[in-house]
Amino acid sequence: MKVVVGSKNPAKIEGVKRGFEKFFSNVVLSSKEVSSDVNPQPVNSETIFGAINRAKNAYSEDFDFSVGVEAGLFEFPFTITGYIDFQVACIYDGKRFTIGFGPGFEYPPEVVQQVLDGREVGEIMEWLTGIESLGAKYGAIGFLTGKRVVRRDLTEIAVIMALIPWVNRKLYGMVP
Repeated sequence: MKVVVGSKNPAKIEGVKRGFEKFFSNVVLSSKEVSSDVNPQPVNSETIFGAINRAKNAYSEDFDFSVGVEAGLFEFPFTITGYIDFQVACIYDGKRFTIGFGPGFEYPPEVVQQVLDGREVGEIMEWLTGIESLGAKYGAIGFLTGKRVVRRDLTEIAVIMALIPWVNRKLYGMVP
């Protein structure tokens, strides 16, 4: 199975690989940097469109699937900040898109406020932690959990959720 990831981020690539390998053997993974065609720090449904656009922009007939992964804040009541961060995965076969979400978590209030003021989470978390390229390593979630959960894990789970219709095609009316 040939899969292309619409990102050069090592954490995203590894998460996609691990997700696909839970269901398929002989997964050959490629990656290429593509545009999400959304704001650098997406919020709400823009996050989903970013994942879709990455999958669409990475796709070619050389691959069985393309995968787009985008993280963003979603408005969520009853939280400390009013926002939860989710990793969204989109899997595309040239005809159909499927979407999956990873577990959500809340950033510290200072981070959310700065995002709402126009900055990117990655930039803020690097400043806050002093860790360069945090998002490519273990991500903000890795810092916040003491590396008990890392960005690769969130991506892997989002990909597995997006794969559900593909591995249950009959249930979803997706006869090949």
